[in-house]
This record gives sequence, C-alpha cells and structure tokens, in this order.
Amino acid sequence: MGARLENPDKEVSLMKHEYANCSFCGGIVKERLVNVDYRTKNGLVIIENVPAGVCCQCNERYFTAEAAKIMEKLAYISKTPTRVVSVPIRRFSEY
Repeated sequence: MGARLENPDKEVSLMKHEYANCSFCGGIVKERLVNVDYRTKNGLVIIENVPAGVCCQCNERYFTAEAAKIMEKLAYISKTPTRVVSVPIRRFSEY
C-alpha cells in the first residue's frame, strides 16, 4: 500500500517503515508524525503530519523516499492551502 495523492486534503496513508539506528548518535529511531518547514522559491510551506523516523536521543529526522516525494508535490500544489499562519521574522543583526 502506498501514499494517496488524489486528494491531498485527506490524511496520507503510508505503510509503517522500520528505521535503522540514528546515523549521527546511534540512538533508536521511532516513527512519528512531524511538521516540516518546506522552503521553495515561492516561500515557506508548512506540511503537517508527515510520517518520519525521529531519533529518540538527538531528534534527527529521517524521511522515506515516498514521503519526500509527497512533500515536494504538496509544496508546489496550486490549490488553496488548508490554512495560513503569520510568522514573525527576525534578522540576526537585530540582536
């Protein structure tokens, strides 16, 4: 069973994936749903509820190739977004 993209408003159904231990710290990686800040040439898109492997020790995230492809498609979809949020922006030099 793979991902469904016919209707991106519906929750994506992906098979459970078994992840190897974290390549950075060696910690155990468990599957979780995460939000991803996806930057495109048109700006920032936040993609919610993305299945990812997350290290229990250092929080490094791992995505399957299928999840990455779906995120890329969602980032460039021309449909009206689920919702829009306002995000404050700061310059490092303001400190």
